Amino acid sequence: MRPWVWRNWNESGRKNTHGNTTLLVVGSSGTGKSTFAMQYLTYGLEHGENALYISMEEPPEQILREARMLGFNLDKFYEKELFFFHSKGKDFVKLVDEQLPALVEANKNFSVKTRVVIDPLTPLIWAVDDKQEQREIITKLFYTMKQLGPVLITTEEHAAPGETIGEDVLIPIYMSDGAVHLTYRPIGGAFNRALEIVKMRATRHGEEVYPYIFVRGIGVVVRTTPLVSAEDMRKYDDLFDKAIRTAADLGASETVLERLAYVKENWSYPFSPKETLQIFFESQGLTDALTREEIARRKEESAPSDVQLNVDDLSSTETTESAEAVPDEPVEAAEDGEAGDDDEDLIEINDLRELEEMLQ
Repeated sequence: MRPWVWRNWNESGRKNTHGNTTLLVVGSSGTGKSTFAMQYLTYGLEHGENALYISMEEPPEQILREARMLGFNLDKFYEKELFFFHSKGKDFVKLVDEQLPALVEANKNFSVKTRVVIDPLTPLIWAVDDKQEQREIITKLFYTMKQLGPVLITTEEHAAPGETIGEDVLIPIYMSDGAVHLTYRPIGGAFNRALEIVKMRATRHGEEVYPYIFVRGIGVVVRTTPLVSAEDMRKYDDLFDKAIRTAADLGASETVLERLAYVKENWSYPFSPKETLQIFFESQGLTDALTREEIARRKEESAPSDVQLNVDDLSSTETTESAEAVPDEPVEAAEDGEAGDDDEDLIEINDLRELEEMLQ
């Protein structure tokens, strides 16, 4: 078991390779949203960063007490590197428009990176009924907090039966840079909690459902599939090169060839891209059904290729006959009275009664 998701998110937050970003953690009660937040802050504090915990429900004393129960000693950082902002009221418009911008302004001269946690966003969502106003407030909140550093936001989900994700969290998911969905199925067993990455801008990520557990003193441990190694990522280069040459042979434009080259450099799946390439070829009209005139026309519009390949080489089916073996003109049907030799032995039966008499 490896905490892959959070190890990579923690590293990206510390190195700031993609700039300050917002990560939304969505889940129902009991999925461990606050545990994720505490683990995220602890990692930053232990690596020399500051942390700001914006609580819209619990007071700082209760958060510190819960952290101790989980094995996180945040007390030693309290009011030194770790600061709390407890929003007690319901005027979230004033919070977003005045209080938090003033907080950012007061800390803009500090050179130390600050990790920000907003836990939870739910009261703000529920306090604003108008969807347009809700979107404007959340947009401003995310923009303001990203001026301090990377931001992690938790929000409670209340999905209706049959819904994958609750409707009340769709706007925060849309506005965030990344979103992680936590689910909890209390049916027994060691792994009844699961994590799914809904989105992660500008970052490759897994697309499966990953079980996770809580370990006191560590936090969340996510069981993940092995990452694709650099060698595995390059093992399909020959197939991509073959596809690029074939596309060029079929008269593909430079734009299409550049897209194929880009897919080759960014293919990170452990399975073969053969089916994907076949679908792409069909969508671009690059098939062996092209006429010789069409191929010649396309070749005139693009650079010639040194190697000529048949598009069928990309599929698992057997290759067809070459275009030269196909007659240009359809074969005319035989005229009446010119039936083949096999027709001489056929018996014509004009009436069903004749057939009955023969059978008798």
